[in-house]
Amino acid sequence: MPSINFDPKPTISIILCTYNRAKYLNDCINSVLQQTFQDFELIVVDDGSQDHTFEIVNSYLQKFNNIRYLKHQNRKAAYARNAGIQASFGNYITFIDSDDTYKPHHLESRLEFMQANPEIDLIEGGCEIEEEFSVPDYFQPDQTINIRECAVGATFFGKRPMFFELKGFNNIPYGEDADLWERAEKIFKTHKIKEPETYIYTRVEDSTTKIFLDKMSSSN
Repeated sequence: MPSINFDPKPTISIILCTYNRAKYLNDCINSVLQQTFQDFELIVVDDGSQDHTFEIVNSYLQKFNNIRYLKHQNRKAAYARNAGIQASFGNYITFIDSDDTYKPHHLESRLEFMQANPEIDLIEGGCEIEEEFSVPDYFQPDQTINIRECAVGATFFGKRPMFFELKGFNNIPYGEDADLWERAEKIFKTHKIKEPETYIYTRVEDSTTKIFLDKMSSSN
């Protein structure tokens, strides 16, 4: 019987949650594979896609033993991220949304920051955003807030025990990122970073934030 050739304890677990985003997946996954820091595992959590997501991911599964694939029926972002957290083995946990990409030194820059500041449990930020836009404010639902002022969950990079102590993301319709950040601030050391901007944030037409913004506009 062949041995299972994988690192049971990678330094970083990257959780990629996706739902009907097949056309973006190659760019997303390739940006992860091109990282300057390579001691990671990539966990693709398919939140019930109806398109050819598996065919795209399977081509990587055949070549790379540090990529895994999970699928369940559509349960939304918080559930999917929590499934990835529970399946992870890394000392640090981070994320990437399937329509976004990393610059090559993204993981290296975040790990260096955490190692240089060992008292910090969770960081977020460092987004390159193609165009400025506002999203509904989780704390004031009838208001909007610039995306740069938000806690963007896909940029979270934190110590493994913290996510488990917080019991992951709360399964709420909107703002699970802001909710986790608020809970983390109360009992852990958190820090927002602006540089380097190594997470490339892309906003697609059917993004959750855009859907909620459209709902706000129609109700006003």
